[in-house]
Amino acid sequence: MSAQKDAEAKVVAANATVLGKLPFANRQDFIDVERGFIASLPDATIQNVAGRRVWSMADYAFLQQDTAPASVNPSLWRQSQLNCRHGLFEVVPGIYQIRGFDISNMTLIETDNGVIVIDPLVSAETARAGLDLYREHRGKRPVSAVIYTHSHTDHWGGVKGVMTQDDADSGRVPVIAPEGFVEAIAQENVLAGTAMVRRAQYQFGPLLPKGVKGQVDAGLGKTLSSGSVTLIAPTDLIRRDLETRTIDGVEIVFLMAPDSEAPAEMHMFYPAFKCLNMAENSVHNFHNLLPFRGAEVRDSRAWSRYIDIALATFGDKSEVLIGQHHWPVWGNAALKSYLAKQRDLYKFVHDQTLRLINHGHTPNEIAEMLVLPDSLAQEWYARDYYGTVRHNAKAIYQKYLGWYDGNPAHLDPLPPSDAAKKYVEYIGGFDIALSKARADFAKGDYRWVAEIANHLVFADPANNEARQLAADAYEQLGYLSEAATWRNSYLFAAHELRNGVPQITARSGVAPDALAALPLDTFFDLLAVRLNGLKAVGKSAVLNWVFTDTAQTYVFNLENCALTHRSGLRVTHADATLTLTRQTLNAIMLMQTTFPEAVGAGKIAIEGSPAKLLELLSLFDTFSPTFAIVEPKASRS
Repeated sequence: MSAQKDAEAKVVAANATVLGKLPFANRQDFIDVERGFIASLPDATIQNVAGRRVWSMADYAFLQQDTAPASVNPSLWRQSQLNCRHGLFEVVPGIYQIRGFDISNMTLIETDNGVIVIDPLVSAETARAGLDLYREHRGKRPVSAVIYTHSHTDHWGGVKGVMTQDDADSGRVPVIAPEGFVEAIAQENVLAGTAMVRRAQYQFGPLLPKGVKGQVDAGLGKTLSSGSVTLIAPTDLIRRDLETRTIDGVEIVFLMAPDSEAPAEMHMFYPAFKCLNMAENSVHNFHNLLPFRGAEVRDSRAWSRYIDIALATFGDKSEVLIGQHHWPVWGNAALKSYLAKQRDLYKFVHDQTLRLINHGHTPNEIAEMLVLPDSLAQEWYARDYYGTVRHNAKAIYQKYLGWYDGNPAHLDPLPPSDAAKKYVEYIGGFDIALSKARADFAKGDYRWVAEIANHLVFADPANNEARQLAADAYEQLGYLSEAATWRNSYLFAAHELRNGVPQITARSGVAPDALAALPLDTFFDLLAVRLNGLKAVGKSAVLNWVFTDTAQTYVFNLENCALTHRSGLRVTHADATLTLTRQTLNAIMLMQTTFPEAVGAGKIAIEGSPAKLLELLSLFDTFSPTFAIVEPKASRS
């Protein structure tokens, strides 16, 4: 594996200037992140039943040094240190949090006879370890209810570490979530799941080495755990503002926040504890309006409004504010100031982006022009650790005007490889381009060198000099980045150019429990996405699907190179009728078996023409989890 390089002198100097621009003398966050600490596990190391480590803070021991190394932006170093604190913490008597056992927090509220679990982390193993730690110090309280604040995996994936499916089915443990929760999981994570998994490798940097020249943080927390992702579908949905539930003596008031950080999200107030829970809409950084992994653009204006509604409704009643990432804010005056500035952060970037849009500026121009006022920029919780002003402004542009910046030259540009070859030709060839780019690298013009070197790589991916220069430029940009997401993306790009794309076994991008909870319509939409339209030219098919365990029927229709479906039907003119269970279809979608294998095992009965099913299956693409990003992709018909 190629070695990482040192920070260039220009990077060392630029990072040193950060120390004079931000209030590093303000140590309140370091006090707050320790407040209420009870206990933890050694290095927060957690294993699965097979003994494989799914989470550990041991790899981040290098963050114990006070002074940021030259290869890490000092502001990001500070956030990375804060995100290292792990264990069980008391927020106020009766409310506890597990922090640093995953990228997210698990909140625990004691009831008359048990404990409410809010957001059981990413993996069952980490959630179970967190609950065990709580019970070790607070008694073996049974789980009274589970609440999901929103639809992202890091807030529900560990649920089977704290309860069972039978607990939900029997009604012993209600599972509460915002309206649209399951639908949001399907919309955000399934149809583009393979691409999201691949792009998340850049956003979170899980395959990067941990260290001062590698992955140091993810902004919201350290990284994602790698245990068993599970899901138990909600049994109770919150649909309206100020809906109230009293769970084993604890009153909870809900505020809806749809289409903010997640399509389905909600805030909560716990009157008996004077505690406001803002889920993931008010955490200790500027959040993403469009994450690098991919998602629908988030509504910054609505986000700001939901924060303001929470402030207006519960601000005067609250003495502590918690989120499902990072550490709390204590004190009425402090939390109201925090909420007001977070509200204004999202509103400022929204409004100023729209102002510049209406002056005719393009996304790249707006990103260069937009600067936070000092009243926001000097607050650590408004810094660019996860989202950034620069890429969030581009997200707002995309939300309102789409991908096109209005310049016809950008309406139908050449594909990257074709354009790259023309750029190199116009510059005068590889040797001249490399010589000029190396000179600019020496000057510290890393952004420009990355752009030119990217063209060189796309023009000739086998040119090792171009690959190394591009990697060097990405690496220095990573060392400069305040945003963990930017750093991880730059450094992983450098890693792949130097060492090749990691070889990962193809698997479903959706967890088994999440897949099982999805409606069949989403399954069939996913199958339709896999249809290779060019191969389907002139093909037609009509298939009945009969599910014996769910009593559902569907009709597939292949026509005009498009695969459509209708539910509740079974037609007599079908080419074939497939009879199976939902469980069998789940196994196929999880790549645990194939259609032919399931037919051969008697798990799918076919009435009519098996040839039509085989013909249809031959038209489906298989998605690779290792497609190229920083070099040309292999051609695909």
